[in-house]
Amino acid sequence: MPAITVLDATTADGALLVLAIVLPVVGILLSFVLGGRYAERIAGVLLPGGFVVACIIFLKVWQGGESLIYIVGGWQPPLGITLRADGLSVAMMVAMAIVICLIGVFAHANFGSRAASVETRAPLVFWVMLMAISGAMNMIFLGGDLFTLYVALELLTFAAVPLVCLDGRVETLQAALRYLLFALLGSILYLVGTALLYGSYGTLDIVLMSQRVRLEPATLAAATLMTLGLFAKTALFPLHLWLPPAHAGAPAAASAVLSAVVVKGSFFLIVRLWFDALPGLLSVAASQLIGVLGASAIICGNIVALRQKRLKLLIAYSTVAQIGYLFLMFPLAFSADPSPLRYGDALTAGMLQTISHATAKAAMFMAAGLVYAALGHDRISELGGITRALPMTMFAFGLGGLCLIGLPPTGGFLAKWLLLEATIATAQWWWAIVIIAGGLLTSAYIYIVLSRATGPPSAPLTLQATVPKYQEVAALGLALLSILLGLVALGPIDVLQVGRPEAPMAGLR
Repeated sequence: MPAITVLDATTADGALLVLAIVLPVVGILLSFVLGGRYAERIAGVLLPGGFVVACIIFLKVWQGGESLIYIVGGWQPPLGITLRADGLSVAMMVAMAIVICLIGVFAHANFGSRAASVETRAPLVFWVMLMAISGAMNMIFLGGDLFTLYVALELLTFAAVPLVCLDGRVETLQAALRYLLFALLGSILYLVGTALLYGSYGTLDIVLMSQRVRLEPATLAAATLMTLGLFAKTALFPLHLWLPPAHAGAPAAASAVLSAVVVKGSFFLIVRLWFDALPGLLSVAASQLIGVLGASAIICGNIVALRQKRLKLLIAYSTVAQIGYLFLMFPLAFSADPSPLRYGDALTAGMLQTISHATAKAAMFMAAGLVYAALGHDRISELGGITRALPMTMFAFGLGGLCLIGLPPTGGFLAKWLLLEATIATAQWWWAIVIIAGGLLTSAYIYIVLSRATGPPSAPLTLQATVPKYQEVAALGLALLSILLGLVALGPIDVLQVGRPEAPMAGLR
């Protein structure tokens, strides 16, 4: 069993776990009490504060080498609720906090507010929803039972949907409604699955569930329903139809949040479900099927991205493809003859890919937003000369593209290298072909964009607006983080294994 430390509300560590969730809620309430004109200032204080809290929790878990558990109200499971901070939790908390803070810096130009100005709807909605997403994500990372995770996922969904249609255009309203329908369908399937599990085992606590779970029809039906629901929320192919119009139509800052942060919440729940709550239940055939869906996303998403005429749509379909890589960890982790090393390597690769994609894709969406603001359009064929006008922006886009391709020394390279090593260790060479083919397709559309951008303009280039330097710096900062992940992650990446259970025994399958 992994080492754990049980905390009570009076300990500083227990207060930190609670504070990570409560701090954004305080910001939301203050925004409504003080008025929307102060929402940005409140977010500007509390979001960095949340980052500091996440870093402190990270250091405690990493240095202590054990999970932190806080039992809410002193009520033990299965009646009570627990917050658990293990290696996966703290790594994701820190990564998402960094991304959200830099997106907040970027968003000042579009959603800035002043106390003396007239209160407007969009800035209030954006900053309140950004804080809500921060709190919901921390709740997902720390939640210790499947129903708490459901509540957190719903909070995340209802905070994300308004970001799609902030500008009020008809097409973005349609995209938001489609997103909402897919999300609600996923929620219904997930909730039915949790009801079946509770009826079978009398608990939804992840640790207790992992100790009681049995291979029986009700459990398999529940796991299937929950997984399908989470696939819809994560936009895994072929349940991805809502994602491209939602991400491409939203404002640049909102697109960055949706692609880099929001879809990671439901994916994290899939990891919690199969690696922690139901260990050993995923059969080899089912894991291969998940891998096929991931491979289909990689190939189809990249091919469709190659055909796009608009930059933001290209990046949106690229997200569909990159999500596919996350699901290749399942056939590699749940192979026919698992070992703890193999299990851990595949999980590490998948989570590193999750974090690398978040930083790179946020940078690319922000860069695309700056290009649109400067030119008044994002048509790829008419990007000639934009590199001279916005060199820092296009440099950030290029660095993000290198990470998506998986070139050294980026975090994407390290993640894909670990996946390739796992394919060799498990003798599943066909996934290596998918990974390499996906990298080649990604490099093709990144090359198309950069070649157009560095080429001469077809007509004299006229900028429609001046791009603030701090927006370019924010985008470049995230792009550089995607590079640094490949250089420094080899040490801190060990934290992902803190609190991990042993690899499931083959006999359970």
